[in-house]
Amino acid sequence: MTFETLDVSNTGPIATVVLNRPNKLNAMNGTMFREIGEAFKLLDQNPAVRVIILSAKGKHFTAGLDLKESANLLAFTEGDPARMREKLRRDILGLQACFTAIEDCRAPVIAAIHGLCLGGGIDLTAACDMRIAAADTKFAIQEVNVAIVADLGTLQRAPYLLPGGILKELALTGRHFSAEEASKYGFVNSIEVDQKAAITAAHKMASEIAAKSPLAVSGTKAILNHARDHSVKDGLDYVATWNSGQLLSEDLMKAGAAILTRETAEFADLADPKT
Repeated sequence: MTFETLDVSNTGPIATVVLNRPNKLNAMNGTMFREIGEAFKLLDQNPAVRVIILSAKGKHFTAGLDLKESANLLAFTEGDPARMREKLRRDILGLQACFTAIEDCRAPVIAAIHGLCLGGGIDLTAACDMRIAAADTKFAIQEVNVAIVADLGTLQRAPYLLPGGILKELALTGRHFSAEEASKYGFVNSIEVDQKAAITAAHKMASEIAAKSPLAVSGTKAILNHARDHSVKDGLDYVATWNSGQLLSEDLMKAGAAILTRETAEFADLADPKT
């Protein structure tokens, strides 16, 4: 897979997606948004991919939205105001879909974050399943600083990742907060000494997940995401239906035998959706 703003690869069951605009502080332009959506949709279709690690090249994870390019999004041409705003709405929904592709991906996604992770970087990492931060990481929900309401997922996903009052403070002040503070609130899973260590920790976590049954892993992610958006009653009904279709798999037999024999189970990849 070749992209202009990303490096995407996979070795065995672990795939990597690397933001690659270091000379622009990995600021997100239209191409990067589009390619993020495309990359995760492609990886989702690869039955060999069981876990994905998201990281970035350069000094910073991302400075957020490329403000220079985003000005074009708001530069309305002459025409019916309602039609121009209907187009803007569709444009925003399209950008949202690029990050939702991460959440919709059956494989868990681990973000390894370093340096600055601002604005759209919070939107991006909030769509991931786990977050590991280097000690130098600085976060900010900074849209309010440029007179924008954050609209790409932070205000919808972060309430499940941060305490309510803290999230409101961070979103309304736009202040920077450290990896240590993010860890205290539970936004990041762990803090590592530097970028290299964060990526190493992400690979260690990914390897542990990749060794599990891909049916159980993808199912667990799907059930957790469903539970977040539905009532307990709906979630219980959903998991009952899910397991009634997938509980009696060959993976269950392999896992049970491995526990009894104290051996390591080997699980087959998921079925290729293209066949």
